[in-house]
This record gives sequence, C-alpha cells and structure tokens, in this order.
Amino acid sequence: MSRIGKQPITLPAGVEASMKDGVFSVKGPKGTLTRVLKADVAVAIDGTTITLTPKAGSDLAKALWGTYASHILNMIEGVTKGFEKKLEIEGVGYRGEVKGTKLVLALGFSHPVQIDIPAGITVVVEKGLFTVTGIDKELLGQFCATVRGMKEPEPYKGKGIRYQGEYIIRKQGKKAV
Repeated sequence: MSRIGKQPITLPAGVEASMKDGVFSVKGPKGTLTRVLKADVAVAIDGTTITLTPKAGSDLAKALWGTYASHILNMIEGVTKGFEKKLEIEGVGYRGEVKGTKLVLALGFSHPVQIDIPAGITVVVEKGLFTVTGIDKELLGQFCATVRGMKEPEPYKGKGIRYQGEYIIRKQGKKAV
C-alpha cells in the first residue's frame, strides 16, 4: 500500500486539473504542465480533490500509484510556486554566460562548452552563481545535472560545477618528504 497514493490531493485556489485520454494536465498562475499516465492507475478529479487508485492488483499498478501521486504533487507545486536550483562554478578561468537560448561555459577546455537551455527554463548568471528556475521539476533537475556533469567538482582543489550547499569531500594529495 502506498502511503503517498492513499492520501487525497487538494488543489489550491487558482489551479485547474483535468484528465483526458490518459493525459493529465494542470493549469495554474505560472503555466500549464501535462504528463501522460498509464491506465494502470485511475485518477478521479472531484472539484478540488484528486484521488488515485490502482486499477489492478499488479505490482506495476502498486508501484505507479505512489509515483503518479508524487508527480501530480510536483506538477501542482510547479504551476503555483515554481522550482529553483542554484549552481556554483569554482576554478580559475571558469565562467559562464547566457547567449540567447544557450548557456556558454568556459571550463578549461580548448573550446567553450555550449548547452541548449530547454523551453520553460530560465538561467540567470551572476559572478560564479547560476540560478536556474522553471515550473517542471523533472526538466529542471535534468538540465542542472547536465550542466554539473560538464565539469564535476574534483576532490583535490574543489574546482568544477556544484550545487549550492553541496559538500565535496577533499583528498589530501601528495605529501612532501
């Protein structure tokens, strides 16, 4: 039994939800999000409450029950408040800037690294700090992971891109005799 799936989800004021042909959509003040849901979980919308129930007793239906409840909660939070992640860049000569719909990073390679910024995500660069905002939590997290993966923080000097507040375990390095 899913503890998250059992609880009914209440819609805040100004948020509308609809389910049509296996596509769940949420519309709020910040925008609209849609997600395709499998038919293994039944979604019932009654005014301002959403309830989810697994249709069959299969393991897949039980697994998707709580997962879909979490997805719906994240969609509701996204269209009301939005999500934000902050990335720090550390290292001599490491910098980044936004040019149109691309994030251009100088990471010590022989060429600048260009990453396309997906639609629905905004990036603000301020002196070694990237503020990434958007309404889709999954898309935002994937974009931040892609940016971080371009130059992960190394354990000796801590150079690279990391999430704000992320702690990097440092190694001692070579000892002089």
